[in-house]
Parts: sequence; C-alpha cells; structure tokens
Amino acid sequence: MPRQANAPSTRRKKRPPKEDVRLTGDRIVVRNPDDGERQTRGGLLIPATAVPAPKRCLWSSVVLVGPDVRAVKAGDRILFLPQSGLEVELNGEEFLLLRERDVQAVASPLDGQERTPGQYL
Repeated sequence: MPRQANAPSTRRKKRPPKEDVRLTGDRIVVRNPDDGERQTRGGLLIPATAVPAPKRCLWSSVVLVGPDVRAVKAGDRILFLPQSGLEVELNGEEFLLLRERDVQAVASPLDGQERTPGQYL
C-alpha cells in the first residue's frame, strides 16, 4: 500500500551535529542493540514495556569513549548487561551510556592483520 504524500514519517530524521560531544570520566556510548519491541509469529507487536528485562549480556559497538577509559576504544565491540546503561539521544539517534566497569568483555577488530603467537619459554 503506497504511503500518502501528507502522511507523517514514522522514522526520525538524523539531524546534522550541532555540537561536539565529549564524555567525562569513564563513560562509554554504544549503539542501542535493539529497540526492545518484538513481533510474535502471528504478527502481534509486543512493546518493550511489556517485555521482562533480559538477563543476558548483549554485544554492541562503541561510538564514543571518555578520557579515563583504559580498556576500550571507539570501534570496539563490547559485551555488557543492558540494564546497566542509560538511554541517551545524540543527533537524533538512540544510544546507551555505560561506565567502563559495566563492560564484561571487549572484542577489537583485527584490521586485517594476523595475530602472531607470543614467545614460548
């Protein structure tokens, strides 16, 4: 069914960045792994507010890091518990704000290089 010309868009438009965001302390901003809504096989939409909080860690990519973060850098993928983060909107996109202590594991990209084995004694 074609969309009407005067119908409002359901997606938010990305706004151009108005300011440079610098984080403080050990804060990390990651992409929101999902919107929380699910759809059943029958087609019913279950809103995020009706779903119990998941008790499993999720992977997501790091967007920004604060000056005191030591183990994570932008572009890494981290494993974290979603309840430990706060939702934040930056330039029209939804992200999660975490502390470094909430990170369970870090996966850095290899950049096409093979890992060399360490020395054996």
